[in-house]
Amino acid sequence: MERLRLATYNVEWFNALFDDRGRLLEDREWSVRYNVTRGDQLGALGIVFTAINADAVMIIEAPDTNHRRSTVVALENFAAKYGLRARKAIIGYASETEQEIAFLYDPDKLSAVHDPQGDPAPSHGAPGAPRFDSQLRLDLNGDGVEDVVRFSKPPLELAVTTKAGRKLRLIGVHAKSKGPHGQVSQKEFSRISIENRRKQLAECLWLRARIDRHLLAGESLVVLGDFNDGPGLDEYEKLFGHSGTEVVLGVTAPPEARLYDPHASMALTQTIGLRPSTARFWLQPKKCFFEALLDFVMVSPDIAATSPDWRIWHPFNDPGVTEVPELADALLSASDHFPVTVDLDL
Repeated sequence: MERLRLATYNVEWFNALFDDRGRLLEDREWSVRYNVTRGDQLGALGIVFTAINADAVMIIEAPDTNHRRSTVVALENFAAKYGLRARKAIIGYASETEQEIAFLYDPDKLSAVHDPQGDPAPSHGAPGAPRFDSQLRLDLNGDGVEDVVRFSKPPLELAVTTKAGRKLRLIGVHAKSKGPHGQVSQKEFSRISIENRRKQLAECLWLRARIDRHLLAGESLVVLGDFNDGPGLDEYEKLFGHSGTEVVLGVTAPPEARLYDPHASMALTQTIGLRPSTARFWLQPKKCFFEALLDFVMVSPDIAATSPDWRIWHPFNDPGVTEVPELADALLSASDHFPVTVDLDL
């Protein structure tokens, strides 16, 4: 039997911690994170990555790749600085933002290859599951008019092989954010929220079409990342029937076609009581923090049958974290999201 620990971690403003040559900005200048210096945020991230000790981490909001900057160089420099086992980086299609999806892994435990699926679509889009760097055409509103959808951050599709030869498919996801930014009127807030919800749902439908193909082929699949969404997260979900997360999980599909994440299941089945969370944000109008379940590690039925062990590294809710004050403090300084890990016995 082979044990593998996978993680997903959204690192807020990771890009701002490196210069154009991928060198770490370990100084006393302020990071983009509120009231945290760049040096302190980097140090906190070093503590967190060391503590989770994952064989591979799907990093959401990884440093930028463009004609001047390299995600891979920045992440491998980061791993070398803090002596991480997960020290080799890979990305897929670069995004139009300063936030990439990247995979940082231990080459002694596994290999990973960017392996995009689907055919490229023409400029007017294609139905079904075209390649993630092209365009999807679908009727979201049921009005007979098809929309053309593009990912702002194309999912990262990986073919992974463990040291023992076990093959896995991994898809790293950063779905469209639903919340409006800046000061807007209530009417504008509603309009933007509905548009964002529609785009987020379209991305999840596209992703689900790809998942169906992998499951039909009998492949072991892990879908992980930040979905900017969770069951029952906002009122606009009612307009579309399901959250994007439920669509990706396949909650209406037969059991053999569903993905599984225990935290998502808790959110779906419990309207009161225990509500797991993976992110903590400051809500300025209310002058307080609120929490949300946004980050998931979803596995295919064959993997779920092996009884994986999931963990949210929450600084207040995980006893193993709260007993280590240095780690709890580091999690709060490092990002507004917390890592989610899953231990697999393959």
